[in-house]
This record gives sequence, structure tokens and C-alpha cells, in this order.
Amino acid sequence: MITDSTLVIVTSVFAWAAIGLSTGWFMHRVEPARLTHDNALARLRPWETRAFYRDRLKISRWKDRLPEAGGFFEGGFVKRQIEDRSEDHLSRWLAETRRAEYTHWLNIAAAPLFLVLVPPPLAAVHLAFALTVHLPFVAIQRYNRLRLQSAAERLAPTGRSTPAPTQPTSNVWATGRSG
Repeated sequence: MITDSTLVIVTSVFAWAAIGLSTGWFMHRVEPARLTHDNALARLRPWETRAFYRDRLKISRWKDRLPEAGGFFEGGFVKRQIEDRSEDHLSRWLAETRRAEYTHWLNIAAAPLFLVLVPPPLAAVHLAFALTVHLPFVAIQRYNRLRLQSAAERLAPTGRSTPAPTQPTSNVWATGRSG
């Protein structure tokens, strides 16, 4: 366990950088086809509605101020703005929101590693840091997935000549279906 304060700071900065780069690189290598459905972690909950994110979290006020690193690795997918509204592209976007969300959850999950590196009170600071830094990005991905899901549903072929009845997005996610 490291106790020298300067060494703790230097080790912490390098450890978080290594964690962020390694989880980003690992998730970048996951094929988009493996990200087409939600798992138990990514599945949106019934209380997660556009109104929750828009009105309670005020996400529209701050989400565009945070960095977007989807294009950090070669061949990455930049999620700043939708340029193509085709069904295939929206499906890819949905997959990329999952990729980004999983990346941030992996970063949060790494926080307990600091129990080995630093004294427990400082490890708690690292956990608070991980949550404070990464949960906003998780929220952005989940909010974007809500929005993209409704756009993808409008584009999906239904075989009907009349528009399909609208269904609240949260109910779609509660059934486990995804883009």
C-alpha cells in the first residue's frame, strides 16, 4: 500500500489513465454485432423516461459540454451528431451507446482496485471520483438510447399501411426488446 502523498497522487493519475485507456481499447475491439441488445446492466428501467432525463437531470443543459471520445481509437464511432438517419445507421448508434455505457461502467468497476493501492479512506475518494466522473456519461448514453430507440421504431418496417400506435419507450425497454 502506498502512503507517501506525492506517490499516491502520481500513482492514482497514472492508474486512472491506464484504466480509462485499457477499458476504452478493450471495448473498442468489441464487434458492433455483439452490442445489438441490452443486457441486465444496459436495459433501461421503467422509470427511465425522456422526461426523467430532461426534467429531473436537466441533461440537455450539460450533455454537450462533456467530451465525446468515440473516435479516440482508429475506426471509432463519433457520437456528437447524427448525420445519417437510415435504419442501419440508427442501429449502429444504438450499439455504440451500449459500447460507451459499458466502457464507463467498467471504469467505475475498477475503483475498488484502489483498496490495494492506497489507504481505505483514499480508496473511498477514488470511488467517489469514479462515480462523479463516469455516471454523467452513463446517463448521456442511456438518454440517447431512449431517443434513438423511438427514432428506430418509427423507421422499422411494420407491414402496416397505417402508422403503428405509439408505445412509451420505457415499456419497450421493460420487455427487453432493443434496436
